[in-house]
Parts: sequence; C-alpha cells; structure tokens
Amino acid sequence: MLSTLDDPTIVSSATGVKHRRREREDGLVELLQWNTPQLVEMAVTGQVSQPSVRQGGAHVHWPDGRAAVLPGMFGIAYNARVGDRAFGWAGDHVEPGVSIANATEAADFALHYLTCIGNEATVTTGLARGATGVVTGEHGRLLVDFAPEILEDMTVGDTVQIRAVGRGLSLTDYPEIEFKKTSPALAEAYGIRQENGQVICPVAMELPARIMGSGAELNSEYVDQDLMSGDRALMTELGIDTMRLGDLIAIRDVDHRFGRSFRPDWVAICICIHGDSIMTGHGPGILTLITGPADKLGFSVEPGANIARTLNIRSL
Repeated sequence: MLSTLDDPTIVSSATGVKHRRREREDGLVELLQWNTPQLVEMAVTGQVSQPSVRQGGAHVHWPDGRAAVLPGMFGIAYNARVGDRAFGWAGDHVEPGVSIANATEAADFALHYLTCIGNEATVTTGLARGATGVVTGEHGRLLVDFAPEILEDMTVGDTVQIRAVGRGLSLTDYPEIEFKKTSPALAEAYGIRQENGQVICPVAMELPARIMGSGAELNSEYVDQDLMSGDRALMTELGIDTMRLGDLIAIRDVDHRFGRSFRPDWVAICICIHGDSIMTGHGPGILTLITGPADKLGFSVEPGANIARTLNIRSL
C-alpha cells in the first residue's frame, strides 16, 4: 500500500492537519485540508469465510428463467483480484481476494460500518500469520486483497485484523462533501485535486443513474448497489462491459448521503467491488466512497483509475 510519509506533495500544518499540494497552472499552490488527526483508528477482526448455500437455494436465474449454480461469493478467490475484469466470469457476484466475516452479529456489523477501503489488514492466525493486505470492498462480507503467495498459506477460518480508520473523514474546506468508506490512505493516494472551488476525483468511467438497481434500498454506509447489466447491448454501447474490479466510478444525479436516491446536480464517487451477475436487477457491485453537490464535487474520466494502481496493490 502506498505510504504518504515520503511523499513530497504531502505536508502538515502546525496543527497536524494533513494537506496535499496541488500546483496550479499559474504556479500557485492549493492545499486540500483533511481532518486526519481527528480520526479514531480501531482494531476489528473477522475470519476467512466459507462459501455457503441456502438449502434449496443454490440456483440463480437468468432473466429468461434458466437456472444455474455458479461460484462467486465468500471464501478465498485465488484467481480474481482487483484490477481483473468485472464481466465475463463463469460466476455470479464474484468477490476478489479474501472474504471475511465475524460470527457475532453485532461485531460483524461493526466490521462493516467501521472498515474503509484502503485500511490495512493483518493475518493473525495460521500459516500466513503476520502477512498484510488491504481492504478493497464491502459486500455480504469484507473483501481483502492479499498477494497470491500469501493466499497459498491461508485457509478458511483464519483470523484477519483490520486497522479501521476513515469514518468521519472530511475535507475542512468542503463541508458539503461527505465521505463514506474512504480511508485516509485512499484519500491521500487517490489524486483528488481542487479546481475553481470544486473537488475533482479521477474515475475510470461514468455510469448513468438509470441503470442502478439492487441496493438502492440500503444505506450507503453498508454494502453496495448493483448496476443492472441485463441489457448487454447497452453495456457494450456505453463501454461498461470493460469495467474492472477496483475501478473508481462516477454516477451523476444521485445523492448517496442517506441511502441512494435520484437527485439532479449531485454526484457519487464509487468503486466496483464485485463482478457481474446473471440475476435480473443485478450486476457488478458499486460501493459508495464520496457524495456531494455537483458544484462542489466533480470528476475527470481517466481510464487507469483503479485502486489496484492507486494503492500500489499490483501492476495493471
């Protein structure tokens, strides 16, 4: 994971507030001011989960009624990782990396609500004890990326401890913008800049609000919202079928502060956390990171905007 300790663009004020230098075309420097010193960092734990199937519920259904049994959720995925394709798997809701959960319901909710994308994770039991990874998503479980050689030593039931930090993150000069699942590590490495009073986030692509489906009923601090990928011709027309796991995504005309709702002139910045689905109303999972009014929060489309690159997880 990228460290900001040796980054010459990161400076601190006398109060300890972290800033990122941004050089303007006129040579002047603008600073993004974060409240990082005020954030609380806590340990939360979960265990590597076992894929599970409800009795009589192993089949998922294509829109035309055909049924299939497909892998995808929970456990250890050896060959799916952030940076890989989101479409084209012989699977359903494929989760990259390692899926962890806590068997105690209240503790599992804390794992979901407190953990942010980019948090550091450490294996604390088993053959891979001491190995570190990074949180890359939140679905039915927390998703953590580990290097392939580490996965070979991991097993279902291993305990993973996360240094959870990021809830309450804010930009001092932009109180209108709300951060949901963004760790300080991701915020500092992301490449966010400000231009003419607007915060600009690099994204791999923009999604139209009209294709967003399952998950609209959930609050935006908990789990993702699927895009509806059933219209394959539209996916190709809009270039959505080139999406990768870990891609940073923009959705225009949505407000994700309280749930996920349509609202003109608002924006959500999100991340693709799981793969495509054959189920009606489902598709790749899009998790909220940032939301705000469009006059304060904007984006620029940069095809390489993926956390695999942003957090130095792997080369793409």
